[in-house]
Amino acid sequence: MKIVTDEACLAYSAPGHPERPDRIRESLAFLRSQSELPITWSAPLPADETAILRAHSPKLVGRLGEEGDFDADTPWFPNIEEHARRSVGAALACLKAARAGDASFSLMRPPGHHATRNRIMGFCYLNNIAIAALEALATGARRVAVFDFDVHHGNGTEDILLDVPGAAFFSIHQYPCYPGTGGEDAGHNCFNYPVAPGTPRAEYRRVFSDALGRLERFQPDLVAVSAGFDAYARDPLAQETLEAEDFHWLGQSIRQLSIPAFSLLEGGYSDDLPKLVFAYLKGLEGL
Repeated sequence: MKIVTDEACLAYSAPGHPERPDRIRESLAFLRSQSELPITWSAPLPADETAILRAHSPKLVGRLGEEGDFDADTPWFPNIEEHARRSVGAALACLKAARAGDASFSLMRPPGHHATRNRIMGFCYLNNIAIAALEALATGARRVAVFDFDVHHGNGTEDILLDVPGAAFFSIHQYPCYPGTGGEDAGHNCFNYPVAPGTPRAEYRRVFSDALGRLERFQPDLVAVSAGFDAYARDPLAQETLEAEDFHWLGQSIRQLSIPAFSLLEGGYSDDLPKLVFAYLKGLEGL
């Protein structure tokens, strides 16, 4: 397992904000202390401007450098543009690893799947997964599938990939829930699987299986995973029921597709995030 990370992403925070440095700090400490999962550590690649501008407007990219909060959930921080670009670079490093046949995971912040082509929102500044998916398509991939299991709908990824030839988006998320989108499919290539608050684990797994089956029928060359761990039963920002065993099963299910895949951390705000990430990674590795 290759994990792409950079501890520079710990350098910004807002008091009381759920998207906090400890999400990464504690996950790094846990993964470095264990011996069950072999890990190769890697650093982000430089974030290419051409890749970013495939997904985002120049106006949005320029706004990153302008002081002032973006919305009530998404503060401006000094150097936030550098942090966001570093997170994109981690996604691109994971894409490169997947193409080389290595399972890879970006353990970085900020997350990205709520950032639309023109709007910064939902703790997200640049849409890492959409940038990587478009980069893959621009550099030889025939079909790329994005699979998003964050408990919140990946509205930004949907906005950017809507009806893009060669791309498909599959999102399983609580509905109703932030950001209020994802109640039905969109365009020709964005497939949404809304689940009610408190959905039993067995039903949640059935929905995952349905989505993965549809993804497999798309016959992608590559699968890019928005890995959010906030459907966990004790996450403070949603009302779902999953346990660590379910994330392990999900990792196994993605492995069994036998399609090159890479995963990027999105949400997950409980103190148990390190063990949830670990369970998922073990599933991806077949452990």
